[in-house]
Amino acid sequence: MRPEQRMQKMSNIYESAANTLGIFSSPCLTKVELRVACKGISDRDALSKPDPCVILKMQSHGQWFEVDRTEVIRTCINPIFSKLFTVDFYFEEVQRLRFEVHDISSNHNGLKDADFLGAMECTLGQIVSQRKLSKSLLKHGNTAGKSSITVIAEELSGNDDYVELSFSARKLDDKDFFSKSDPFLEIFRMNDDATQQLVHRTEVVMNNLNPAWKSFKVSVNSLCSGDEDRRLKCIVWDWDSNGKHDFIGEFSSTFKEMRGAMEGRQVQWECINPKYRAKKKSYKNSGIVILNQCKIHKMHSFLDYIMGGCQIQFTVAIDFTASNGDPRNSCSLHYIHPYQPNEYLKALVAVGEICQDYDSDKMFPAFGFGARIPPEYKVGVQVSHDFAINFNEDNPECAGIQGVVEAYQSCLPKLQLYGPTNIAPIIQKVAQSASEETNTKEASASPAALAKSVLAEVPNQVVDYYNGKGIKPKCMSEYESSRTLAP
Repeated sequence: MRPEQRMQKMSNIYESAANTLGIFSSPCLTKVELRVACKGISDRDALSKPDPCVILKMQSHGQWFEVDRTEVIRTCINPIFSKLFTVDFYFEEVQRLRFEVHDISSNHNGLKDADFLGAMECTLGQIVSQRKLSKSLLKHGNTAGKSSITVIAEELSGNDDYVELSFSARKLDDKDFFSKSDPFLEIFRMNDDATQQLVHRTEVVMNNLNPAWKSFKVSVNSLCSGDEDRRLKCIVWDWDSNGKHDFIGEFSSTFKEMRGAMEGRQVQWECINPKYRAKKKSYKNSGIVILNQCKIHKMHSFLDYIMGGCQIQFTVAIDFTASNGDPRNSCSLHYIHPYQPNEYLKALVAVGEICQDYDSDKMFPAFGFGARIPPEYKVGVQVSHDFAINFNEDNPECAGIQGVVEAYQSCLPKLQLYGPTNIAPIIQKVAQSASEETNTKEASASPAALAKSVLAEVPNQVVDYYNGKGIKPKCMSEYESSRTLAP
């Protein structure tokens, strides 16, 4: 093939892939927090109150998949859940949600034995547009009872940092006759419209007037909407098994005040029962609540890491098993067409064109699996599940996406598509390479859908990995000084 013909063929491939990529652009992504509360839910057993839990499911390709679930609130018909659901909102997509309410009794191991109390289906767009959506809970057969569910949406914007708080208390009032109080703490955010929003509910510490609650994390946005002076109302309760918890006392604070518990210091408040203070002149308080620790966890964004010099190494693995069909057949995903790129080439370019922008040397290792390769390369091996498509085992890298495309087109006629499908060896090889670097959907789907599904998770995975390791992105000055500049 003459150079001008090869360039024209490559131009056709890139044009086709560009058209594929053109059907989706960078989405307008917003993170949304969903708060959930229910009213009037009832169990099949009318003699007892349910232990409700809400499960959030999202629809994908016609199937419902669980996204997250709330905590279980014991013995309650009007639960307000402290667990928030954080979801990604795409304006240009219809995102169907299903909220299922289940009675999770203490002796149940999971949903299999739990009682279904009702469900509500809607779109995320409906919740976001109304900000507060209330609907009846439908039971089997889509029959509506007296129970309802309310979902409140709030955009996560500005400050995505998390704060870790650790509370304890001492000398709380004893509300039980035959034992000591079973205290738990609730924190509410006071909104601009004078309403209050539950931020967190601690676990119950049984039979203890000097409880130490487990530390917990909440987003700064959820705690105070980014306003350090916003009032926070904190209430201490004595838990009762019948759901009628006894009020012990309350106090108010701000995030700015809580920040005083950083770096080993403590902040404390008197826990006040207003009725006792009004009736008793000698009344001092109903105990002391102590904030032992306040830690700010900076949540860095994907762009923080990319602008700090993070590189994404792009490795290609191509399935050459016989299930893809004979490359001479037009129905094959590997079909060799004289003018049009096959499905593998479309997907390869669609994904690679995006990833190559984050790889400085533009050299991409490319492997194949599930085929018999020319015997002079691997003598005695019937089927190879790990071979370089340029047949250079010492250097499997190809120069740019164009190099990968050319290596694929060159090797395909020399292979015998075989099987079985075994991608494990290549995954292990790439994982090993990634480990060393750290120390120093199906092909009937469209290429656009494949590129989107593959790439959509990359930013979150990068951020989650680095944040989980406590690694901060380099600032621009550090990145620039650490680079080796070519003359």
